[in-house]
Amino acid sequence: MSDLLVPLLLGGAAIFAAARRVDVFDALCTGASEGLSLLRKICPNLIALLTAVSMLRASGALDLLARALAPALGWLGLPPELLPLMLIRPFSGSGALGVGAELIAAYGPDSYLGRTAAVMLGSTETTFYTVAVYFGAVGVKRSRYAIPAALCADMTGFLVSAWSVKLLFRG
Repeated sequence: MSDLLVPLLLGGAAIFAAARRVDVFDALCTGASEGLSLLRKICPNLIALLTAVSMLRASGALDLLARALAPALGWLGLPPELLPLMLIRPFSGSGALGVGAELIAAYGPDSYLGRTAAVMLGSTETTFYTVAVYFGAVGVKRSRYAIPAALCADMTGFLVSAWSVKLLFRG
């Protein structure tokens, strides 16, 4: 049944539109045109963001920053092994997923680090990616308080993830 869901929805929408005397092909072409113009607006932002993330990971700067921030993380009760995940997550979802997979492979899915990485991936957002896409789509040039507020929310998600996993899954 799930294999037929998308074709049935598309077919049903086309039949409904045709019954209401809407030119389905013209509506489809108009929507595709608007989608392409939106892509033209946000594509430079996405290319710049993904390039910067790739350069950050390849340069080794992420590892240097992780070593420098390890004492502060220990004070907060966060293992320093989670820092690469915390640094890459606001920029790249796929990069964070890769780091999370590496942590889970290295420490195991039932370990404190594996569980914390999984919860962190689910409770935080790719802040800069989201801002680049949504603000780029509507033409916002200055983000003002959006980025600091979103980063505070991400940090809260990281901390609460680690603390809750520690409390709920001792051992």
